[in-house]
Amino acid sequence: MTFEPGPFAGLVVLAALYVRAVLVLRGRGHVVPRGQQAFWWTGFALLTFAFLGPLDTWADTYVSSHMAQHMLMADIATPLLLVGVRNPVLFFYLPRPILVPLARRSTLRAAFRKLRSPMWAIPVYTVVLYLWHAAFFFEAALRNPVVHALQHESFIVFSAFLWWPIIEPGHRRMPGALWKVPYFFGARLPTMLLGMGFIVSQAPFYAGWYGTGARPNGWSALTDQQIGGGLMMLVDVVMLMVMLAITFWRAAADDDAKAPVGEADAQRNLAVVEQEGQVEPGMKIAEVR
Repeated sequence: MTFEPGPFAGLVVLAALYVRAVLVLRGRGHVVPRGQQAFWWTGFALLTFAFLGPLDTWADTYVSSHMAQHMLMADIATPLLLVGVRNPVLFFYLPRPILVPLARRSTLRAAFRKLRSPMWAIPVYTVVLYLWHAAFFFEAALRNPVVHALQHESFIVFSAFLWWPIIEPGHRRMPGALWKVPYFFGARLPTMLLGMGFIVSQAPFYAGWYGTGARPNGWSALTDQQIGGGLMMLVDVVMLMVMLAITFWRAAADDDAKAPVGEADAQRNLAVVEQEGQVEPGMKIAEVR
């Protein structure tokens, strides 16, 4: 484990603001569901582990550990935190003396609205992702703690913008819109291509910091890099499967909720009758009635 005052202070502030929001809502008669809080604290625990756990120490020696740290904080912890801060927690997360002045800045509101829109979130995140993984900027972050902190913060912030259209924390329940499926493909494609680049490259990307020799555990520089790329692709594939399942499930539930009263049950009953051979397959409900 490592201890860095900056990340530690930031994590304390994040936790304190969340606890405050939950308590304020409870005082107003709204109890934040335990499941929602569990998502938040799971994401918070993963974020804490990414910043203060052994990955932070190993990241100076292994490219794969550095990649794992970035994925943990940006691709796994961030969406969990967004689920946990879902409305109405979102609107009580910042204290009023901070929220009101920020909300009154029209330029800031416009920038926030644009950056979290599907048309902007993917290209902006892609630029941030690839710039930071260019050798010059990546190694600069390893050499300078301030630049390293900026790298990590930008990954988290722009990942939140990327996930925002999918999770929609402004709603109490994530709507199941099927347009999110191609959006998510587009959002994860740049990371998957970057991971593939790590795997197929025949030369180490960051030899200026990590060198070209064997790592302390015996891995070659290329093996270390390929494992990092493999982890990136594995996380993307797993996340894609999870999001597809959730999106289609939510879409089906939303479709049932929009159906007229009794129609959903009638459709299920009709399917049972078809299986029993009592009606022709494909008949409409009105024809059975």
